[in-house]
Amino acid sequence: MKTSLLTKSVYFSLLAFLPVLATAQDKLSANLGADLVSSYVWRGIKQGGGASIQPALNASYKNFTLGTWGSTDLGNSGAKEIDFYTSYENSGFKFLVTDYWWDSEAAFRYFSAPTGGNGHYLELTASYSFAESFPLSVSWNTFVLGKGNKKDNGNNSYSTYIEFAYPFTIDNLEMGISTGFTPWSGAVYNTDGFEFTSIQLSALKNIKITDKITLPIFGNLIANPAHEDIHFVFGIKIN
Repeated sequence: MKTSLLTKSVYFSLLAFLPVLATAQDKLSANLGADLVSSYVWRGIKQGGGASIQPALNASYKNFTLGTWGSTDLGNSGAKEIDFYTSYENSGFKFLVTDYWWDSEAAFRYFSAPTGGNGHYLELTASYSFAESFPLSVSWNTFVLGKGNKKDNGNNSYSTYIEFAYPFTIDNLEMGISTGFTPWSGAVYNTDGFEFTSIQLSALKNIKITDKITLPIFGNLIANPAHEDIHFVFGIKIN
């Protein structure tokens, strides 16, 4: 089985980071959690079928984080996603490299280039968060590799998504508003140029179960003007 160059690059990067974590076990922090969502909507675009379970695992040392995130549709669509990422964060700036794998349960081609599916995508992200007194954040996300990121002529479309987000609180609700757009045509987002794919209002509430147990629930109202679509996603966080 021939392993793709992209897959090799991702795994070599992960392996190179592991010794750093291993030499600092006393200062290493880790987290495991999951979201259960009524539907999976990413940047204003629905992925897969209906309800999905989305586990996440990460480890951090100083300003570096290494993690993985996944999504599996609980219905019959067979949609599955496995992502690996590494990031560096300092003074409000964050730089992120993500390897996406979006193929279905029937793909069986994670470690080699598929003949039918889209396989791996590699995305580079740079973001900045302003001061707590004005907690606006902006992120720039560009896909640099991936079969599904190509134009009809075979050239890389460098699909890009730019997002602005602002969190706020009303009573006991942690809320936020965000909007994201594509500055040019992108194969990943199926856009023809400058188009808004996501305008989102989010809310999170912690429901007290016992003195020591709370259940975080959230709702995301997401409109996609480019595709003339809208979603209301309900979710439960398990931490």
